[in-house]
Amino acid sequence: MKKVCIFGGTFNPPHIGHLIMANEVYHALDFDEIRFMPNAKPPHKEATQLATGEQRLHMLELAVEPFSYFTVESLEIVRGGLSYSFDTMMELQKQEPQTQFSFLIGADMIAYLDQWYKIDELVKHIQLIGVRRPGYDDKSAYPVTIIDAPLIDLSSTMLRNRLQQGKDVSLLIPESVQSYIRQEKLYE
Repeated sequence: MKKVCIFGGTFNPPHIGHLIMANEVYHALDFDEIRFMPNAKPPHKEATQLATGEQRLHMLELAVEPFSYFTVESLEIVRGGLSYSFDTMMELQKQEPQTQFSFLIGADMIAYLDQWYKIDELVKHIQLIGVRRPGYDDKSAYPVTIIDAPLIDLSSTMLRNRLQQGKDVSLLIPESVQSYIRQEKLYE
């Protein structure tokens, strides 16, 4: 059976923190593939979309290109509307019944698991994988496998602010993604 870990998020923009988290989980748990899946509209965040779903998909494709074990999943962007992990994971399991799915979240999301849509049902179907993040607690009443990874206090919000101010992000966002951001005039 193929082992796939879905890494959901807004990825607005994707950065090296995302890649490091995914890489550490891939190696720690011997996955066949990590799929980055940008959400259409997260139920837990404001409706501000600084980059379109298609632009976020494209940035992810650029970011993961050098890694054969990273791919991008477009399901939530194509489907549109609110992105609930339970609905998405059930749909993926239906499409790929021979795949064992897990779901990767950062420590910032672990604290909010009790607020997730159908979380009690979700954890019966998939394994939740958590990665520590500076300033966040990784304790949960729900079963979450915690993976140690280099702790980098980096967020897309911080990077958007730097980009808006014209500051350098060259060590924090892959060059191919930076080029695309400049080309599309995103986050100005």
